[in-house]
Amino acid sequence: HLRERHPEVVDSFRMPSGFNPTLANRRKYGPSGWISDAHYGLDQGIVVLMIENHRSRLIWDLMRSSPHIRRGLCKAGFSGGWLSQPA
Repeated sequence: HLRERHPEVVDSFRMPSGFNPTLANRRKYGPSGWISDAHYGLDQGIVVLMIENHRSRLIWDLMRSSPHIRRGLCKAGFSGGWLSQPA
């Protein structure tokens, strides 16, 4: 939707971390308005989780102790392994 409505903000398949088209044609900005020089790093958040999980196993322990996740996995047909162990 963003690419269709504001194609000028998508640069080489990257999305800016912010933009404001209401500033278009103002003295400091171009016809597209303000576009951030930074880009989203959507893959970086998972890296932090993986590092913490390797360091302390916190993520695995939280996931395995969640009754909602256990119930969902069982309803999806998963069984055995850590699901067969008490929480």
